[in-house]
Amino acid sequence: MFMVLSRRVTGLIVLIAGLGVGTSVLAFGKKDKHSLPASQMEESKRALHALNRLTFGPRAGDVQRVLAMGLEKWIDEQLHPEKVDDHAVEARLAPFRTLRMDTREIVENFPSQQVIKAVAEGKQSMPSDAAQRAVYRAQLERYEEKKERKEEPGGSEAATGGDKLSDEQRARRREDRFYADVKAEEMLDLPPDQRFKEILKMSPAEQRGFSNALKGNRRDDFMEGMDSRQRETLMALNNPQQVVTDELVQGNLLRAIYSERQLDEVMMDFWFNHFNVFIGKGADRYLLTSYERDVIRPHGLGKFEELLVATAQSPAMLFYLDNWLSVGPNSDAANGIPKHGPDRNRRRRMARRFPQKQAKGKRNGLNENYGRELMELHTLGVNGGYTQKDVTEVARVFTGWTLKQPKQGGGFTFEERMHEPGDKIVLGHRIKSGGEKEGREVLHLLARNPSTARFICTKLAGRFVSDNPPTSLVDRMSQKFLKKDGDIREVLKAMLESPEFWSLEAYRAKVKTPLEFVVSGVRATGADVGDATPLARQLQSMGMPLYGAQPPTGYSTKADAWVNSSSLLGRMNFALALTGGKLKGVRVDADTNVASHDPPGVLAELENTLLAGDVSKQTHDTIAAKLDDPAITQRKLDDAARAPDVKVITGLLLGSPEFQRR
Repeated sequence: MFMVLSRRVTGLIVLIAGLGVGTSVLAFGKKDKHSLPASQMEESKRALHALNRLTFGPRAGDVQRVLAMGLEKWIDEQLHPEKVDDHAVEARLAPFRTLRMDTREIVENFPSQQVIKAVAEGKQSMPSDAAQRAVYRAQLERYEEKKERKEEPGGSEAATGGDKLSDEQRARRREDRFYADVKAEEMLDLPPDQRFKEILKMSPAEQRGFSNALKGNRRDDFMEGMDSRQRETLMALNNPQQVVTDELVQGNLLRAIYSERQLDEVMMDFWFNHFNVFIGKGADRYLLTSYERDVIRPHGLGKFEELLVATAQSPAMLFYLDNWLSVGPNSDAANGIPKHGPDRNRRRRMARRFPQKQAKGKRNGLNENYGRELMELHTLGVNGGYTQKDVTEVARVFTGWTLKQPKQGGGFTFEERMHEPGDKIVLGHRIKSGGEKEGREVLHLLARNPSTARFICTKLAGRFVSDNPPTSLVDRMSQKFLKKDGDIREVLKAMLESPEFWSLEAYRAKVKTPLEFVVSGVRATGADVGDATPLARQLQSMGMPLYGAQPPTGYSTKADAWVNSSSLLGRMNFALALTGGKLKGVRVDADTNVASHDPPGVLAELENTLLAGDVSKQTHDTIAAKLDDPAITQRKLDDAARAPDVKVITGLLLGSPEFQRR
């Protein structure tokens, strides 16, 4: 139905997409001047502007609620999220146990391939808990099958095409799925606890076949009534790592949609992209849960230096940029000097006296990834006044900042044996030899640098005000940053007190990223999200999978990264799918939001509800001209009495250029 509908309104989609989302909206900020003072933006428009910039988008009635509370009071609450009751969203997150686990717990409950290999080789024992054992047994069987295929003559993965199956294996799997289907039907009549116990009694092969057979509605029906741990166990039989990733993604989206601490969520998104870590890199699949929860979230509105130190010591960042492997070329580790032993001091003296001789033929192991990104992306900026020599010196400073067993969930540690001895010179400052303290000194130096203040404030102004923020605003924010020792809350206050933020030129001048567009659409329609997975898939199709930015730059918030004909068409299709009820697990009651019954009345009402009446003549006329189209009105040409399709009109307005701006 949706695809047919999409084809019938393709002409309308193209017309709306061509109305110029990415042209005039980029003009603000090119002239460095104060625009209209705040008093010249009427109060309701100020409230809407604040909601569009400080949240993931207003919900129905939010403007009225902010006006009733008072805009200044509402902003103050958002700047102090601890004042805001957020129990409702916490209740939605309760089923996702991994969001509350430390990394070791996650690895133990949802084992990686390295853990399974250790168990298979007898280096690690199986868990005693029955549910955990079922997950381990299923993964062990898969591990052994994969190992057997590799060991067969000509059976390497390259030769066999990876996990490609023989005809006999395919036939056996078809048979397993058939019996699993039959078994699932039989077990649906059992109480949820009994269903789960029956699965635990199965062999690993039966469990895997059964898990494979549970798809879509069948899986939902089968898991009905089970607790969160039982549901996670069933899903982990197939892919334990995917459970961890899915819960992290769901938690991110549900917080963005339902949290009352909206500015806190916006800042989480901002800082995560600033200190980006890619979920697809090995152990980071397990480390990101703690990274977001324990590193990014607690510091989003605090002191920048504290956030910088937290990211520097984060296992996720250390693993992502490979700093945990960085070894000083003249360190004890590089020269083979043991931790203990009678000849330790003698060998150390020889290494210091003849460093080149000792290091000859040895891999020095110095990794500059973190040192470079720390200055270029995290603090000073690409034109921040550092040199390649500074990059190397900073890399030497951070040797020894490493991890204890990262694939087992271990945390940060400083390893003296890996650390490069001696003084270092960073940005003209002498960093005296002092082990771990050297890194702290460099982070303090960078956090207080004027180039860092300007780089961070330019990015903040770019996120909240304009893609090309006025120099005058960045100057004042930077001064506040330096005066208040990098207090982000104070910097945001300075921005929110500026005439540039409240300028009419800034109003709806930012184009939403795919994440902002999807979440704002859900919030605007009042959708009830029982399963955020379809929303995550939509983001992936729009080119913005959560935690999926591979380069350390993260995702851009600028319009030119997201505005093109293909992405605009994708946004329109999402809007129609959302309002048309085509996203399983996401329910929208669009019809209940309007009182009008004739097409022009419905359009006018929805324009006010979704866009506060801020609709251009082109958008209004384009949609109005199509209100007699049967695809829009739900009526035949000779049936003048049938009501218009509110869902389609709502979807078209969500896909309009006006809604795609904030």
